[in-house]
Formats: sequence, C-alpha cells, structure tokens
Amino acid sequence: MSLLIAGLLPLETGGDTYRPPSADDFTLPPFFPGMPWFDKYMLQAIVATVLIIIFWLVMARKKQMVPSKGQFLGESAYFFVRNSIARDNLGHDFRKFLPWLIALFSFVLLNNLWGIFPLTVMPTTAHAGWAYGLAIMVWVVYNAVGIAKHGFFGYLKLATLPAGVPVLMWWLTIPLEFFSNILVRPITLALRLFANMFAGHLTLLVFILGGEFLLLHGGSIVNHVAGGVSLVFSLAIFALELFVQALQAFIFTVLTAVYLASSLADEH
Repeated sequence: MSLLIAGLLPLETGGDTYRPPSADDFTLPPFFPGMPWFDKYMLQAIVATVLIIIFWLVMARKKQMVPSKGQFLGESAYFFVRNSIARDNLGHDFRKFLPWLIALFSFVLLNNLWGIFPLTVMPTTAHAGWAYGLAIMVWVVYNAVGIAKHGFFGYLKLATLPAGVPVLMWWLTIPLEFFSNILVRPITLALRLFANMFAGHLTLLVFILGGEFLLLHGGSIVNHVAGGVSLVFSLAIFALELFVQALQAFIFTVLTAVYLASSLADEH
C-alpha cells in the first residue's frame, strides 16, 4: 500500500523501522542522470498541459444543441471561469483575458489534483519552484498589462500612490504601496498555493504511512487499532485535500483576475 500511496517518494517504512514523512521526501530524483530538470514534477506538468489542450480542443469542436455529458462538463467549466472569475473581477475587459484565465485555472487545478491520483499522489505545486514560477508569470502579465495601458511612470504612480493621499503622507505611502503591490504580491500568491499543497499532502502521508506501520508492525492491539483508524481517517483527509486543491486553483485564478483589474483601473 505504501508503494501505491507514496508514488515515487523515497520513504523508508519497511520492516520494523519507520521514518515519518518530511520535507526531504518532496525533493524527488530526476528520471535520467543527465537531465536534472526532468523529474516527476516536470512529467506531471507536461502531461497536465497535454491533457488540458486535448480537453479544450474536444470541447470546442463537439458542440450540440442538446449537450452531452462531456459537453456539459466543458461548458460548466468554461462558464464558471467566465462568470465567477473573469467577468465579476474584470468587468467589460474580461473577454481579452478569458482564454489565459481558463488556461491558468485548468493548469493549476489539474496539477493540484495529481495529489489524489493513486499512481502520482503528489501535487506538482507542492514543489515551491512550480508555485513561484506560476506566481512570477502572473506578476509579469499584470504588470505588463498595466504598463501597456498607463505607461511605465503612469502605472508606477497608479500602483504606489492611491488617489486622495495628502502630499505630506507620500513619503510613507509610496514605499508601503510599492512593497505591497510590486514586491509582496507574487510571494504571497506563491506561498498560499505552495503551503496549502505541501501541508495537505504531508498530512495525508503521515496518516497513511503512519497508520500502515502501526497496523502491520504496531506490536500491540492498541497500536493495530490505531493504525486501522488512521487509515480509515485518511479517506476523510483525501476528501478534504480534494476540496482544498480545487479551492486553491480558484483562489489563485481569482487573485490573478483581481491583480489584472487593479492594473487596468484608472485609479485605486
């Protein structure tokens, strides 16, 4: 069972010894020695990209007046991002950013969901590099959009100097707004996604691998029972992680839309 659940994690749980999961188990070896970048995270991201492209191409081609189950699923996903994320946050400008927001939501969601598939059981975004990479991409896009609309200095003023601030307060407001809007946003965006995926997956591994060890090597009835209860309770952790994975994909995309809206706004 540990091989099924742990996937490619280098956990040592055999025999009478037990090492609890730790942050070291999230550092996975590459598949090939000469390609250090090609590890399980990269493979999952590539597969997710291919699946997303195929899914949306199929949804775009098979359109019927009476939708099939597959078309209904695609339309539901499309209208969810369109209405609940893009339109509600961007207003009349939402259409030009809708394809990117759909792609972003799909990519984050599927890479989060790798954490509940039996043969993977590891969210891609549980690796900090992927979370920060996505956040940096978002940072580049919303800043580029703001500069394109307002010009470099106009956007800088918009991002660092809210309307109505007295001149005497500029010395305090401008550094704080610059720190908050320009520097901190990508960090908090990445940390929110990474921390939730990392903590949720680590908790799941503790319950499953610890429960398995107690059940098989506990040495007493109490430990065996505790191990069985832990394995049963891990099913609830699976359900909770599924909810968190979907929620974090939604939050990441919503915040992206909010940042885009703030870059396009004439004043804050």
